[in-house]
Amino acid sequence: MTLLGTKMVSDGRTAREIFEEIQAKPERAKFGFGEKLAIVNVDVQQAYTCLDKFKTAYETDPRQIEYINTISRLARGAGMPVIWSRVAYAEDGSDCGVWGTRTNTPDSLQNIKYDSERHAYDPRCEFGENDYHYTKRMPSAFFETPLNSYLRWHKVDTVVVTGGSTSGCVRATAVDSLSYGFRTIVPVETTADKHESYHFANLTDLLIKYADVEPVQTVIDWLEARQK
Repeated sequence: MTLLGTKMVSDGRTAREIFEEIQAKPERAKFGFGEKLAIVNVDVQQAYTCLDKFKTAYETDPRQIEYINTISRLARGAGMPVIWSRVAYAEDGSDCGVWGTRTNTPDSLQNIKYDSERHAYDPRCEFGENDYHYTKRMPSAFFETPLNSYLRWHKVDTVVVTGGSTSGCVRATAVDSLSYGFRTIVPVETTADKHESYHFANLTDLLIKYADVEPVQTVIDWLEARQK
């Protein structure tokens, strides 16, 4: 019997090696940039970025927030939206739903409270006067939030997703972005996760299926060519 499909491969390559091989020789066409993009910065908040304050924090590229600031600044200069989403919950954590039932420690998800240090943006973040901010409850920046209608109003056709974690809220946001019909781009250096296996495995999956996973310089170059 000739098999046309693929039995699961186990060949000893690391997640990073697989990602780098596929990124170097992609088998599928890119979605590419459209006419107008938005930068959606996901959960760039102290609970996940401040290694000296919280054990829930993580870092992949130490220049991550610098890159986020750069492309956000360039997007503003091109007259394109910049959006910041972050996560927080009510004092009793009841709005976290079943997601908040697995643990209950000071570091648990449902214990990120509004206006707390964990909820606060990383102090390195740079904001524009007209940036759009909101707090979400679930992984995707689209789920039960105003994001989709905000992007439609601004005639956005391309969504650039940054932040963390790569395997969690970035992935969920990118999948929803594609599902809503947006060209979706994930700049590698602007995302972060706790382990390189999670990070690169999810970048690979996004690259194959749901998004263009590009060096951040690709986004910088595109935006620099559109400065007003």
